[in-house]
Amino acid sequence: MFERFTDRARDAVVFAQDEARTLRHAYLGTEHLLLGILREGTGPGATVLGRLGISLETTRADVVREIGEGSVGELNEDDANALRAIGIDLDEVRRRVEEAFGPGALERRARARRRRWRSRKCEGVPAHISFTPRAKKVLELAAREARHLGQDYLGTEHMLLGLVREREGVAAQLLRLHGLTNQRIRAAVIEEIARGGDQPGRSA
Repeated sequence: MFERFTDRARDAVVFAQDEARTLRHAYLGTEHLLLGILREGTGPGATVLGRLGISLETTRADVVREIGEGSVGELNEDDANALRAIGIDLDEVRRRVEEAFGPGALERRARARRRRWRSRKCEGVPAHISFTPRAKKVLELAAREARHLGQDYLGTEHMLLGLVREREGVAAQLLRLHGLTNQRIRAAVIEEIARGGDQPGRSA
């Protein structure tokens, strides 16, 4: 499927992966694909979203508000509660570590781990982030949308159509929160395509 992606659609997927890493999410979901389309910024998908009043900054804030950020090297709340139940107080552990090694010692260790990861990435060993089943479905739906429109490439506009057609993912829910229905987005995408908006083959 990826061989049919336009350059901008490929960039959007790369940006989606980067957004997932920045938010410290160990998966790539529909919300990251939406952020990737917006961050790419020049394709038909981002153009349509911009016309409809959706920005990268607002959407990123929406994602953080709805699902939060992940933690690097920290336990989730369920794990923390389980440890408290057996008498391990994480706040006390942090206090003692900082008393011995200085304020922010645990965060410095996490930053060092991220630097090591970036260095491995530069050597061609990127950390793998898996697509969620819904994100995979969005890409399949995007391919169907492209075929339905008689186009032999898959662009950011088709990814956007896939996001709203999937309906249940975080991205579709966030768009609905802003009053953007499937029909409204579809109409805006069709209008953008009719304008000839940025369709020079693989560069769209």
